[in-house]
Amino acid sequence: MRSPDQNAELALLLEVAGTPKPGNVDRHRDLEDLRFEHFLAGAVGARNGLRMAASGASVGPAFERSVEEMADQGGGNTQFGALLLLVPLVCAAREDLSQPVLESVVEETTVADAASFYRAFEHVDVFVSDPPEDMAPLDVRRGSDAIPALEERGLTLLDVMDRSVPGDDVAREWVSGFERSFAAAERIAAADGPLPDRAAETFLSLLADRPDTLVVKRRGEAVAREVTERAAELVDADAFATDREAVERFADDLVARGINPGTTADLTAAGLFIALEREAVDV
Repeated sequence: MRSPDQNAELALLLEVAGTPKPGNVDRHRDLEDLRFEHFLAGAVGARNGLRMAASGASVGPAFERSVEEMADQGGGNTQFGALLLLVPLVCAAREDLSQPVLESVVEETTVADAASFYRAFEHVDVFVSDPPEDMAPLDVRRGSDAIPALEERGLTLLDVMDRSVPGDDVAREWVSGFERSFAAAERIAAADGPLPDRAAETFLSLLADRPDTLVVKRRGEAVAREVTERAAELVDADAFATDREAVERFADDLVARGINPGTTADLTAAGLFIALEREAVDV
């Protein structure tokens, strides 16, 4: 039987192996400076941090370690958002991978956990929007330099996520009991075929549900809505089963336009972990 950290690493590998995932790196598509092998190396690199989470470490240090070693490859940021979901999930799995236990895990995070989260930004370049003026001292791009302001305000890691919810669906998972992650797990378990195909189909359905917040940040709300509407048309037509080429064309178009729904990939990885840990799928 695999341990929770092993399932988390496997979830990262399965997520990037799924294809077609419109706008994202997969086993058939690379981006200009970010390739399939970078994601494989990132997943393996995150192993020690994930093992810390499974072995009793608190969320912040386990997350920072996983990001630091994830980034030890030529592509830079491959799975930052996915790890921000997976680490608390792995911590919860030490007791029981349920939403009530998971909510307790995030509620018990501390200011020290938040400081580790900020230090993680010093290991990798993460695209973030400019914060509101009153949050400028807490801009995550400041890394360790922001920790005194963090400590002065007494903000835990959950507090930081709560303040990040507008425009960030990874943060929203933290304050909503990982609702979309558990829904993704159910979709993966209910789908047919090889697990990477189930992951890709679930990715498309998640993208059809609501605009990807990374696309909103980088390209604006209009483009994000367009992407979601196109994904919804494909889901409504059951294109993954009946017209895979249409999904492939959508994927190629987003890559060509530089539109990357990366938050949707993060949610897919979290769903894969939950499905694996609950033995709802066979590998």
